[in-house]
Amino acid sequence: MNSLFPKTLIPSTSLSSSTRLTLTPNSLRHFKLHLPRLMSSDSSHRLFQLKLDPLTGNSEWVVIEDNDDLPDCSKEPLLATTSYLDMLNDSFRNKAFRSGIERTVTKPCHVLDIGAGTGLLSMMAARAMGLNGTVTACESYLPMAKLMRKVLHRNSMGKAISLINKRSDELEVGVDIPSRADVLVSEILDSELLGEGLIPTLQHAHDKLLVENPLTVPFRAVTYGQLVESTYLWKLHDLSGIEAKVSDGIHLVPTGSDSIIHVKSRQYPMHCDAIREEIKPLSEPFKIFEFDFWKRPESNGETKVQVQVIDDGNIHAVVSWWVLQLDREGTVFYSTAPRWINSPANIGYRDWCDHWKQCVWFFRGKGMSVSQGEEVLLEATHTETSVSYNLNVQVPKTDTRQHDHNIRDFQLLLSPERIAIYGDSKWRSSVLAAVRNALQGRVNPLCVVVDDSIFLTLLAANLSKTSHVLSLFPGLREKGAQYLENVVKANSFSMDRVEVREKRKPCLTLHDTHGKKVDMLIGEPYYYANEGMLPWQNLRFWKDRTLLDPILSEDALIMPCKGILKACAMSLPDLWSSRCCLGDVEGFDHSIVNTTLGACGELPAPKEGPFLPFSIWQCGEIKELSEIFTILEFDFSKPISSCHGTAQVKFIEGGTCHGFVLWVDWIMDTDNSIVISTGPEHRYWKQGVKLLSKPVAVGINGCNSNSEYGSTIVEALFEPSSSELILKHAFL
Repeated sequence: MNSLFPKTLIPSTSLSSSTRLTLTPNSLRHFKLHLPRLMSSDSSHRLFQLKLDPLTGNSEWVVIEDNDDLPDCSKEPLLATTSYLDMLNDSFRNKAFRSGIERTVTKPCHVLDIGAGTGLLSMMAARAMGLNGTVTACESYLPMAKLMRKVLHRNSMGKAISLINKRSDELEVGVDIPSRADVLVSEILDSELLGEGLIPTLQHAHDKLLVENPLTVPFRAVTYGQLVESTYLWKLHDLSGIEAKVSDGIHLVPTGSDSIIHVKSRQYPMHCDAIREEIKPLSEPFKIFEFDFWKRPESNGETKVQVQVIDDGNIHAVVSWWVLQLDREGTVFYSTAPRWINSPANIGYRDWCDHWKQCVWFFRGKGMSVSQGEEVLLEATHTETSVSYNLNVQVPKTDTRQHDHNIRDFQLLLSPERIAIYGDSKWRSSVLAAVRNALQGRVNPLCVVVDDSIFLTLLAANLSKTSHVLSLFPGLREKGAQYLENVVKANSFSMDRVEVREKRKPCLTLHDTHGKKVDMLIGEPYYYANEGMLPWQNLRFWKDRTLLDPILSEDALIMPCKGILKACAMSLPDLWSSRCCLGDVEGFDHSIVNTTLGACGELPAPKEGPFLPFSIWQCGEIKELSEIFTILEFDFSKPISSCHGTAQVKFIEGGTCHGFVLWVDWIMDTDNSIVISTGPEHRYWKQGVKLLSKPVAVGINGCNSNSEYGSTIVEALFEPSSSELILKHAFL
């Protein structure tokens, strides 16, 4: 089988054409990729952007200058992981804003666009006035402002729209803008509505930038909610309740200290339609807050809603969404409601999109038990940037639980997905078995936990009474040390056998290990606050293992032992459409933004879109078309190196292939018997997605039609110096 890569860039060893690949480590430095550092000393405006190396955890500040003579920013996918592309592909949103603007801007006037992005709303306003009025566009993020200039030029709007690269609260009438604006058009909304600073932005605009009683698009936003029961949502936040059902001897949340580990009290964006079958509504939808854009909002607000319960159950969460009214007359709307809500015909349902989801607020503990016909009092409060909820419930007088006040003073905040993983009985038993087997026969072992796993630290200290555990906690740092001090008693070990490196060092030495070599080097791998990265970027574990190579004993055990890069060809129509190249957007050419925004679908050859991290189960309509196959194997018993592999796989279902979904399975033991998979069927991890430029019709052996392909060859290169995975494919 011929390689899909140039011969000079792959090893001379022949590759297997079976579903299982042949792994060949190599030094493929030709594939080293770098994002450009845009720097200039002549520019009057500059932006410092933080760039992270996922394999080392190191970061550097990259300077982006406001200088159009610099290399074209549209040549790099600088904004691929933002929501701009998905938002501009949301035709329902675009049409709603166009209709709202055309109904509002009916004569020449001064229009102010705050958070202008690519300039779409500004151009809509200029067109609605026949290019006779004044449009001022405010965009504070320099890379986007640079891109907007190009979009305006492409659409011959450069003279009709004045673009200012500042925050709106930095604008001054008579200095930056000629006069107060008659109309405000703005789309600075997130899934929660307030998270992007809507309230302070409107306050300053009404105080300093707008005329009295201005026109606005949108005109109004209303938030709604629904009380629900859901075991899945409960598992995302109540580690104490979940752990009470597990009997493995490890107590991440000791009895009486329920809040030592919990999620941050906030609303979490989520595609709730994906778990519709696991949600039991316990109330009808109810109105929460109303925000009028045309008048100055208050910084804080609260409301009390008497909610009638429609079914027996436990209230685990509030699912919330919002509805925009774009025009003053109330004829144009946009809603983020889940599809099980009966929306009026004039509001309707949007297509799947990722930029605006529903939000979930978790109620602490096991939830509130209710019966049909009861009424509960929901208290809702908003600040300038967030909304919170509380059920008016008092702890029963018969509750005699004892609380450890010292523990309660410390709280470790983890993501909902991390809470669910730590509570998953299958995951816990797998990791426990792997560590127990690894410790057998070892006397006074030195065990180094290289990542941020508090579970592995407790496990290693608990299972071996003679072990010494050194936890690096590169992300948690002192938080990890404080946590261990608070749970040491409940987990039957003493802190004299556990040490935490609170100061980060490039590499440990024998001085740090008190002259003893490392017997066990373990990780999940899990790096605090890095859950949103691509799966293979957790190969930071391999990089860390390599740096520690000089202090590993000859028979040192590495866990996990291997990482297996898995893949599956899938039909992903909703995700592909949301990441498709832009052309005409409501009459304005946006084709120049595609590379910068990381577009994938309909890219002209030979361009390819970037890998993107997604929770596949939340990506709308999905279907597996091939068997799951292996592309690469990473051997952690050896130092990190470049890897190359290939696989050929047949399709097992007919349909339209939109791309490949990739993830890493972690092999925890040398017998290959304990595997922790992070694939699509496991909801708590994100996968990496490589979307095709053009969808491909596939079938079983290609027998249904001459136009269908029956199999595909996938070839991959991993280069650790750049943390890049490069994928090539061919359909047969």
